[in-house]
Amino acid sequence: MGLLDNIRLAFASLWAGKLRALLTMLGIIIGIGSVIAILTVGDSLTGSINDSMQGLGVSNITVSLTEKTDEETEEADAAGVRTRIFGPSQPADEDLITDEMIEEYRALFGDQVAAVSLTESLGSGTAEAGGTSVNISATGVNLDFETAEDLVICNGWFFNQRDLDGEKQVCVVPDTLCEELFGEWADPIGQQLELTVGDRLLTFYIVGVYTAEDDGTVSLLASSASYTVYFPLTTARRIGGGSDGYQSFTVVGSDLSSNSSFLSNTEEFFASYYTRNPSWTVSASSLESMVSTVTEMISTVQLAIAAIAAISLLVGGIGVMNIMLVSITERTREIGTRKALGAPGWAIRLQFITESVVICLTGGAIGILVGLLLGGWAADLLGYAVRPSVGAMLGSAGFSMLIGVFFGYYPASKAAKLDPIDALRYE
Repeated sequence: MGLLDNIRLAFASLWAGKLRALLTMLGIIIGIGSVIAILTVGDSLTGSINDSMQGLGVSNITVSLTEKTDEETEEADAAGVRTRIFGPSQPADEDLITDEMIEEYRALFGDQVAAVSLTESLGSGTAEAGGTSVNISATGVNLDFETAEDLVICNGWFFNQRDLDGEKQVCVVPDTLCEELFGEWADPIGQQLELTVGDRLLTFYIVGVYTAEDDGTVSLLASSASYTVYFPLTTARRIGGGSDGYQSFTVVGSDLSSNSSFLSNTEEFFASYYTRNPSWTVSASSLESMVSTVTEMISTVQLAIAAIAAISLLVGGIGVMNIMLVSITERTREIGTRKALGAPGWAIRLQFITESVVICLTGGAIGILVGLLLGGWAADLLGYAVRPSVGAMLGSAGFSMLIGVFFGYYPASKAAKLDPIDALRYE
């Protein structure tokens, strides 16, 4: 009897005892279904996080001042630097990252740097035009800010070098602010804005309008809506009267840069300026590393839960072994007849192992289908794009086959070792 004959015989046996076969496969179905559902939800969550982060400049590098740790302070002491007793909560002007450092950085890593985004916050305030007033947050930016933030200008233009070199009172505003102040169809370019930032009353002219993304900043209540207005960096510094340095800025790598090595080189370059600074140093980070960490955490939790769910597969395997032992007892005379007609032990063993594998694979297939349905429903309920795990499905099918072989081998061996005379006499 060939393998195909054994498979047909196994399916005929399952069909003859449908309810018993279903109950036997129940543990396999629950175990495989649970694992597939958990992995589908986990992969859908991971994929949604990655997709969301891609729009936020996941590979952009944030360079920022950070306080030195105790170990770094001890190293500075060894180099002959005076130890601080109480570290400052805010860096002094001489601790800040300077334009000269950034220019040297761009000169050294020019091919790997697509943009260096510099900002200066002026705080929050209000903007008024035509008798209507709205809340704003005011930020000074340089020319590279448009590239770093992937700003989409839908009307007018972004700042140019003349805006940064001169003292023009110009600004770039979101389209939502224009609709609020001037109406949906009015042309805002050249319109005058009266801005109140802190205790300062300023007059600016709109030169550009960008498309604002719905990030939850703007509330449904107009009274609490807030819009971000951008000014030339030099204008913001003149108004704010702050220092000429930076506590942080953003670097956009070019296609030539490898993000991990580029991040490390960037951190080492700026940190070299702070080797003798007793309190501050520079660190570099990117959303990509954060996303990688979050993804690893999700995968770890996902596998842990899946492993717990997979325990039911052990229960299912024991159920398969039990039903195979019962089946052998019921078919003892059949086994004796086959052996009396000359069937070798390996043929008997193959018949029952095949039947065990067919039971487990059928249960595994049903479990995969159930898991995909449950996982897809849960992912959709949570608002994630459904991403079924193909690897998990293939792994589940292979694992089902292994369960069938492992838990079917003992009953099959027992059947193969039956004495044909005793088997024929069995009642």
